[in-house]
Amino acid sequence: MKETVLGNHFTDSIFYEIELTAKYCKMLGNQLFEKFNIHELSIEEFGILDTLLCNPAICQRDLAKIILRDRANTGKLLDSLEKKGLVNRKLAIKNNRPVKIAELTEAGIKKTKDITNTIRPHMELVREKVVNRDLDKVKTLLKELRDILSESLEIQI
Repeated sequence: MKETVLGNHFTDSIFYEIELTAKYCKMLGNQLFEKFNIHELSIEEFGILDTLLCNPAICQRDLAKIILRDRANTGKLLDSLEKKGLVNRKLAIKNNRPVKIAELTEAGIKKTKDITNTIRPHMELVREKVVNRDLDKVKTLLKELRDILSESLEIQI
Protein backbone atom coordinates (compact mmCIF):
# COMPACT_ATOMS: atom_id res chain seq x y z
CA MET A 1 0.00 0.00 0.00
CA LYS A 2 1.35 3.40 -1.01
CA GLU A 3 1.88 5.71 1.95
CA THR A 4 0.14 9.09 1.76
CA VAL A 5 0.99 12.34 3.45
CA LEU A 6 -1.36 11.26 6.26
CA GLY A 7 0.20 7.81 6.58
CA ASN A 8 -2.27 5.08 7.44
CA HIS A 9 -3.89 7.31 10.06
CA PHE A 10 -3.99 11.00 10.84
CA THR A 11 -2.06 10.21 14.04
CA ASP A 12 0.77 8.89 11.84
CA SER A 13 1.06 12.18 9.94
CA ILE A 14 3.47 15.08 10.15
CA PHE A 15 0.45 17.31 10.84
CA TYR A 16 -0.35 15.41 14.02
CA GLU A 17 3.31 15.47 15.12
CA ILE A 18 3.42 19.23 14.62
CA GLU A 19 0.14 19.65 16.55
CA LEU A 20 1.50 17.66 19.50
CA THR A 21 4.80 19.56 19.39
CA ALA A 22 2.94 22.88 19.40
CA LYS A 23 0.98 21.75 22.47
CA TYR A 24 4.22 20.85 24.27
CA CYS A 25 5.69 24.25 23.37
CA LYS A 26 2.63 26.05 24.74
CA MET A 27 2.71 23.94 27.91
CA LEU A 28 6.41 24.76 28.40
CA GLY A 29 5.71 28.48 27.91
CA ASN A 30 2.83 28.37 30.41
CA GLN A 31 4.98 26.46 32.93
CA LEU A 32 7.79 29.01 32.62
CA PHE A 33 5.34 31.87 33.11
CA GLU A 34 4.01 30.09 36.20
CA LYS A 35 7.51 29.26 37.53
CA PHE A 36 8.63 32.88 37.28
CA ASN A 37 5.33 34.34 38.49
CA ILE A 38 4.62 36.12 35.22
CA HIS A 39 0.91 36.48 35.97
CA GLU A 40 0.37 39.93 34.54
CA LEU A 41 0.49 38.59 30.95
CA SER A 42 -0.76 35.54 29.12
CA ILE A 43 1.55 33.68 26.77
CA GLU A 44 -0.58 35.04 23.89
CA GLU A 45 -0.13 38.62 25.11
CA PHE A 46 3.62 38.08 25.41
CA GLY A 47 3.65 36.74 21.85
CA ILE A 48 2.04 39.96 20.67
CA LEU A 49 4.53 42.10 22.59
CA ASP A 50 7.44 40.17 21.08
CA THR A 51 5.89 40.42 17.60
CA LEU A 52 5.49 44.19 18.04
CA LEU A 53 9.10 44.45 19.20
CA CYS A 54 10.18 42.74 15.95
CA ASN A 55 7.65 44.67 13.81
CA PRO A 56 7.36 48.23 15.12
CA ALA A 57 4.38 50.35 14.07
CA ILE A 58 2.42 47.47 12.51
CA CYS A 59 -1.26 47.75 11.76
CA GLN A 60 -3.69 45.53 13.64
CA ARG A 61 -4.64 43.58 10.51
CA ASP A 62 -1.01 42.74 9.68
CA LEU A 63 -0.41 41.75 13.29
CA ALA A 64 -3.42 39.41 13.12
CA LYS A 65 -1.95 37.79 10.01
CA ILE A 66 1.41 37.23 11.70
CA ILE A 67 -0.06 35.70 14.87
CA LEU A 68 -2.80 33.82 12.98
CA ARG A 69 -5.67 35.27 14.98
CA ASP A 70 -8.80 36.92 13.69
CA ARG A 71 -8.94 40.70 13.92
CA ALA A 72 -11.53 40.67 16.72
CA ASN A 73 -9.41 38.42 18.95
CA THR A 74 -6.29 40.43 18.11
CA GLY A 75 -8.19 43.59 19.04
CA LYS A 76 -9.22 42.14 22.41
CA LEU A 77 -5.63 41.15 23.18
CA LEU A 78 -4.42 44.63 22.18
CA ASP A 79 -7.17 46.21 24.35
CA SER A 80 -5.83 44.24 27.32
CA LEU A 81 -2.24 45.24 26.60
CA GLU A 82 -3.27 48.87 26.13
CA LYS A 83 -5.04 48.88 29.52
CA LYS A 84 -1.82 47.52 31.07
CA GLY A 85 0.12 50.43 29.55
CA LEU A 86 2.25 48.19 27.35
CA VAL A 87 0.85 49.12 23.93
CA ASN A 88 -0.46 52.28 22.29
CA ARG A 89 -2.65 52.34 19.22
CA LYS A 90 -3.12 55.29 16.96
CA LEU A 91 -5.08 55.89 13.79
CA ALA A 92 -3.12 56.21 10.57
CA ILE A 93 -3.79 55.99 6.85
CA LYS A 94 -2.53 52.99 4.88
CA ASN A 95 -3.47 52.55 1.21
CA ASN A 96 -5.97 55.41 1.59
CA ARG A 97 -7.75 53.61 4.44
CA PRO A 98 -7.79 54.33 8.16
CA VAL A 99 -5.95 51.67 10.17
CA LYS A 100 -4.96 51.22 13.79
CA ILE A 101 -1.20 51.10 14.28
CA ALA A 102 0.04 49.27 17.38
CA GLU A 103 3.28 50.26 19.04
CA LEU A 104 4.99 49.20 22.23
CA THR A 105 5.28 51.78 24.98
CA GLU A 106 8.58 52.14 26.84
CA ALA A 107 7.02 49.96 29.57
CA GLY A 108 6.04 47.41 26.90
CA ILE A 109 9.57 47.27 25.52
CA LYS A 110 11.00 46.84 29.00
CA LYS A 111 8.46 44.16 29.96
CA THR A 112 9.09 42.20 26.74
CA LYS A 113 12.86 42.30 27.19
CA ASP A 114 12.64 41.41 30.89
CA ILE A 115 10.44 38.37 30.23
CA THR A 116 12.63 37.28 27.31
CA ASN A 117 15.74 37.51 29.48
CA THR A 118 14.01 35.56 32.24
CA ILE A 119 12.84 32.65 30.09
CA ARG A 120 15.74 32.55 27.59
CA PRO A 121 18.12 30.42 29.73
CA HIS A 122 15.40 27.81 30.23
CA MET A 123 14.54 27.73 26.53
CA GLU A 124 18.27 27.36 25.78
CA LEU A 125 18.37 24.24 27.97
CA VAL A 126 15.91 22.66 25.55
CA ARG A 127 17.93 23.84 22.56
CA GLU A 128 21.16 22.36 23.99
CA LYS A 129 19.61 18.91 23.95
CA VAL A 130 19.30 19.00 20.17
CA VAL A 131 22.18 19.61 17.81
CA ASN A 132 21.86 23.23 16.61
CA ARG A 133 22.31 22.17 13.01
CA ASP A 134 19.29 19.89 13.31
CA LEU A 135 17.15 22.62 14.89
CA ASP A 136 18.03 24.95 12.04
CA LYS A 137 16.95 22.26 9.55
CA VAL A 138 13.67 21.71 11.39
CA LYS A 139 13.00 25.44 11.52
CA THR A 140 13.66 25.78 7.78
CA LEU A 141 11.48 22.78 6.94
CA LEU A 142 8.64 24.02 9.13
CA LYS A 143 8.80 27.46 7.48
CA GLU A 144 8.65 25.80 4.04
CA LEU A 145 5.68 23.67 5.14
CA ARG A 146 3.89 26.76 6.55
CA ASP A 147 4.44 28.59 3.26
CA ILE A 148 3.00 25.67 1.30
CA LEU A 149 0.04 25.34 3.66
CA SER A 150 -0.66 29.06 3.56
CA GLU A 151 -1.00 28.85 -0.23
CA SER A 152 -3.65 26.16 0.21
CA LEU A 153 -5.58 27.85 3.01
CA GLU A 154 -8.33 30.39 2.72
CA ILE A 155 -7.60 32.52 5.76
CA GLN A 156 -10.00 35.35 6.52
CA ILE A 157 -8.21 37.81 8.77
